[in-house]
Amino acid sequence: IQPSVQEAVMEGRPVVALESTIITHGMAYPQNLSMAREVEDIVKTNGAVPATVGILRGRIHVGLTDEELEFLASSKNVAKVSRRDLPFILSQGLSGGTTVSGTMIAAHKAGIPVFVTGGIGGVHRGGENTLDVSADLTELGRTPVAVVSAGVKSILDIGRTLEYLETQGVCVAAFGESREFPAFFSRQSGFQAPYHVRDEEEAAELIASALGLGLGSGVLIAVPCPQERAASGQVIEEAIQQALSEARSREITGKELTPFMLQKINELTDGKSLDSNLALIQNNARVGSCIAVALSKLQKAPRKGNLPCREDTTPPQPVVIGGINVDFIAKAQNPVILGGGQTNAGRVRRTFGGVGRNLADCLSRLGQTPLFLSAVGKDEHSESILRYCHHMDMSAVLRLEGKSTATYCAVITSAGELSVGLGDMDIHHQITEQYVSQFKENLCQAPLVCIDGNVPLSTIQYVCQLAREHQLAVCYEPTDENKASKPFLSDSWKVLSYISPNLQELRAINRTLGNPLPAGIEYSE
Repeated sequence: IQPSVQEAVMEGRPVVALESTIITHGMAYPQNLSMAREVEDIVKTNGAVPATVGILRGRIHVGLTDEELEFLASSKNVAKVSRRDLPFILSQGLSGGTTVSGTMIAAHKAGIPVFVTGGIGGVHRGGENTLDVSADLTELGRTPVAVVSAGVKSILDIGRTLEYLETQGVCVAAFGESREFPAFFSRQSGFQAPYHVRDEEEAAELIASALGLGLGSGVLIAVPCPQERAASGQVIEEAIQQALSEARSREITGKELTPFMLQKINELTDGKSLDSNLALIQNNARVGSCIAVALSKLQKAPRKGNLPCREDTTPPQPVVIGGINVDFIAKAQNPVILGGGQTNAGRVRRTFGGVGRNLADCLSRLGQTPLFLSAVGKDEHSESILRYCHHMDMSAVLRLEGKSTATYCAVITSAGELSVGLGDMDIHHQITEQYVSQFKENLCQAPLVCIDGNVPLSTIQYVCQLAREHQLAVCYEPTDENKASKPFLSDSWKVLSYISPNLQELRAINRTLGNPLPAGIEYSE
């Protein structure tokens, strides 16, 4: 992920994903390059960060430099990459332009909810016999990204495409005052969209609603081509029929069909279709960027039920520093757990924990959303955690390539006693003083700083030193018996306002301080 894109995503600023098949397969060089640059400029002008997605030498790139754009635009024989193609193209170290489907996957993994394209694929004419149905449609049914397009390409069977989108559970809305579903080059298709949104604010509300429900499916916002640049429906339809006839006679099918059709229609309409194509892409970029900006504002707005605050001041956030864990809890069904490699019947469930995460979660649910400082790997566990913690401010959490998100597995007897616990928590060492110090200003203004025992000793000492200098309220959660004593190895503990040990942790702290145990405490429950 390009650093400027990553930074914008982390800060909750508007980002717009852009596909690259239009660069590699949609237009000839150098027109494709100038178009790509112009679209990115439109996104920037309208207040969002462009993130063109492409595959370069076996790596998915979200956000391309100008040199990388030029490489894709000028390269011959690069691949057209959809969901099915990704494993092969990456494993072979090849380059390619991502389709709507391929771009949606990358955008979702990068945390970008809005994606702008020209037109999506659909059910090809005669698709009821050939079963030629674009993977764009199934992707919209399985990936929660909002796609802003000029409907579906008019070379397709639009009626059947809308039916298929309904089957996939995709919310489709026309953009503007009419429910007329646009047909790429033309403003009218003869079909109605199920819904319409009048402006970018309504579109943003729709997208936020879809994302908030966690349905796992996308949204299609269909934007008509600007009136003054739209092509005549009759002229386009005649060109489509002629191009289809030639494609059949030359036996052109599959992923080669759409690029052939678009090029042939451009020839047959003396460039009118290409002019409409450019106009609709530019318009979609403008509309999509405005939607992304509106969505970003909506997601940053106080949630209903939060206490209002004066408009000219934002109260400082509490700060929580600590661990995130994925916990696997295995509870045996029978009273005796059999050893020797045998499988024991039981129930296994996954939960999201980590003492720091739990504290941040509770504060968020109380309406005091804290800045949360922690670290996770770039893996499937972190994707699940970020989805689960959507109500929390996770913008500052480190996501580290090549590291594993902390996991803990507990095996519990049928009576509820812990039999064995295994933890892979090395990533907590990455919650370093250097990382935390980047948020010094937040720490110094925080009404409360919570820190757990998973955090390295040097980081705890740094926070306690700041607390001493700025009279901060610090809450320490000891986490477990082996970690409880960290602040008590020096005089750091003297600045702690609150501490919440259990009996074993309190005994460990007492031993570290060299104090005798009160008589009888070792027998206390």
